[in-house]
Amino acid sequence: MANIRAIRTRIKSIESTRQITRTMRMVAAAKLTKTQRSFGALQDYASASRELLERLGASGAAEEPLLQQRGAEKSVVFVLIVGNRGLCGTYNTALLKALEELTAAEREMPGGEEKELSLVVCGRWGREQIAALGLPVKRRFALSDVPETEEARELADYLQKLYLEGEADRVVLLYQSFRSVLQQSPTARTLLPLELPEGGAAAEVIYEPDAQTLLHLLLEQTLLGGVRATLLEARAAEHAARMTAMAAASDNTDELIATLSLKLNHARQAAITTEIAEISGGAAALKRDN
Repeated sequence: MANIRAIRTRIKSIESTRQITRTMRMVAAAKLTKTQRSFGALQDYASASRELLERLGASGAAEEPLLQQRGAEKSVVFVLIVGNRGLCGTYNTALLKALEELTAAEREMPGGEEKELSLVVCGRWGREQIAALGLPVKRRFALSDVPETEEARELADYLQKLYLEGEADRVVLLYQSFRSVLQQSPTARTLLPLELPEGGAAAEVIYEPDAQTLLHLLLEQTLLGGVRATLLEARAAEHAARMTAMAAASDNTDELIATLSLKLNHARQAAITTEIAEISGGAAALKRDN
């Protein structure tokens, strides 16, 4: 009987866990849908901005600091976009592994000197794990599960300031890109300096305001749009990874409950058989006594 009670207690505990994992999967799915909707709306704006930049061509590009390549690259800032929490498979640990590989490749300069490498961390996960990498963290940004424009603006303004003031010769975004619900991939992309899209104005165009002012405004909007698009894609990948992990966990609890239920039935049958044998033995003993 003690064994039966133990199995029933364990089944009840696993059923509670299954309820939690199913709820977490549903929450992650809802957040993924919301993030994808925001990301899709941003693509239309990004496409229009890119078209305007193509029309402007290289007009005034030489005077724009956000486009200037640094001759001697001495410092690189990696913007590491991790999740807000765990329980999402290898989402976060894969990013740390990718960062280790990137920093190993970037550290050596042609002259034998070491580049100055540092981090800007977005997301609440893994303070201890990130600290163990030994890279200085310039700043941390807390992001919501569906990043808003103001969050992206704060990050974009900070990164632009680092670049313009010479604290970073290059700014690299490191995040999990969203391939599908079942597949996410660590991706590194240079954010600063910006690059103009290929193309140019097909004909003489009069701009209002002037082309230089328009280019400057468009570059700032491109920077902001690129940061927000990356944050949304990273969060979509996180929600998808968590949804997949929780679905797998729910399936595992179903299998474990089925195994324990079978074990419980065997234990009950054994207990009933034992009781019947005891009753039969007692009846036979009474007959002998009589």
